[in-house]
Amino acid sequence: MVRSGTLILNVAARLLLPLQLMFSLFLLLRGHDEPGGGFIAGLVAAGGFALYLFAYGRRALGAMIKVSPRDLVGGGLLLGVASTLPAWWHGQPFFTAQWWALPVIDFKASTPLIFDIGVYLVVLGSVLTAITALVKTDQADDER
Repeated sequence: MVRSGTLILNVAARLLLPLQLMFSLFLLLRGHDEPGGGFIAGLVAAGGFALYLFAYGRRALGAMIKVSPRDLVGGGLLLGVASTLPAWWHGQPFFTAQWWALPVIDFKASTPLIFDIGVYLVVLGSVLTAITALVKTDQADDER
């Protein structure tokens, strides 16, 4: 996939990516009390990165992210599994929520939040892996 050369797409991608990432973080943190959570937040973030990919190409996206999407999937799975351990350490049933108050910033951290962050990373990594694989396939077809 070559760089689009469309001024409107390039400007929109640069302006919308930070907004989509902030909105995805809002959805991620809101998901415990109201609709939202790791899955939809990961899709919103992946949509922003996909728009950037379509505007600037695979190399520009790789230079911006600096982490392999497959590593995001692995890290997300690791966080999902790690979110089960605090309940196990306290002798409670599997996936029982644990809460910790952080008084300095008035925030309650929890194992569901850790699990949602893991889901966020898995969805983001999976979608980015699929999209970049499609772009690589498209480039390979163009070279033939």
